[in-house]
Amino acid sequence: MLNPSEFRNLVSGRQRGFRGFCLRSVLAGIELPYSLAVRWRNRRYDRQSKYVHEVGVPVVSVGNLTLGGTGKTPMVAWIGRRLRELGVRVTLISRGYGAEAGSRNDEAIELERRLPDVPHLQAPDRIAAATIAIEELGCQMILLDDAFQHRCIHRDLDIVLLDALEPFGFERVFPRGTLREPLTGLRRAHAVVLTRADMIDCHERRAIRERVARLAPHVPWAEVVHAPEALLACDGATENLDRLQGRPVAAFCGIGNPAGFRHTLKACGYEVAALKEFPDHHRYSRDDIEQLEHWAGQTGAVAVVCTAKDLVKIGLERLGTLPLRALTIGMKFLEGQQQLEAQLAELVQTVSEDDTIE
Repeated sequence: MLNPSEFRNLVSGRQRGFRGFCLRSVLAGIELPYSLAVRWRNRRYDRQSKYVHEVGVPVVSVGNLTLGGTGKTPMVAWIGRRLRELGVRVTLISRGYGAEAGSRNDEAIELERRLPDVPHLQAPDRIAAATIAIEELGCQMILLDDAFQHRCIHRDLDIVLLDALEPFGFERVFPRGTLREPLTGLRRAHAVVLTRADMIDCHERRAIRERVARLAPHVPWAEVVHAPEALLACDGATENLDRLQGRPVAAFCGIGNPAGFRHTLKACGYEVAALKEFPDHHRYSRDDIEQLEHWAGQTGAVAVVCTAKDLVKIGLERLGTLPLRALTIGMKFLEGQQQLEAQLAELVQTVSEDDTIE
């Protein structure tokens, strides 16, 4: 099974040779029926409104066009905090991908840390979850996580994130590329946000923006960067980032875009002695942890660093003799913040003034 980086090397064409050519040909054959099915599904929603459910309160969706991580968690956290500051009772709803029955996944635990006063419901049936949020929790707005392709719920603000390192999914729909749907899907967006914008230069950012403008004219545009904030231990204690600056670290992650994590580590000034990748939302077993302990101990590192989502699943202070810490990530706008805030404020105005929080 290919890890995320190996898969991207394959579909991007960086893996050359006869084997790479053959594998891409096979994936292209699978891409066609998948792409046709996605187009048919989108056309059905576009033409028949009976398939789209109005839940009775304003709905904000955060999603993306590509597989893997585009930085949705920091954006969801920012929107949740902003809505709370505006006095709105908001409930976050997600599918709960990767969660075991009766438990929460890594994203839910991480968002609970970031948004302790925002209820989070996880369920494959997000319409039923929205009903519970409204009728039992008294929420005034719904915030949908990773829901751009989940079209059965009407949304009043559809925010699409594009990862600066891989904005257009290598131009192909999965499995030949990393697009979840054709690029024409951007026409449904109400706002487009370029994440990790600091990882490319201004000319590349401008080219992406211009292409988005051709695909979805008049859609508001924003750019954000994901900045590391602190080193987090499993007990919630934090340390300054410079504690490991200039020192060798062993790193691992189970996220959709390991390249972004590697870039962040280097931006912190850490010497990445080794980086081990796991599939997105990976559930760490006892064997995994034992292997990580053995692997990290042979890298010459002074500490092991992972993502906050990985740390909540492992829950250990140390891996073997090495301290285990997670990088906490915040989000900062380079441009477009005021326009996005205005879109949220406009939605808040639709909530009855009598129902807002004092």
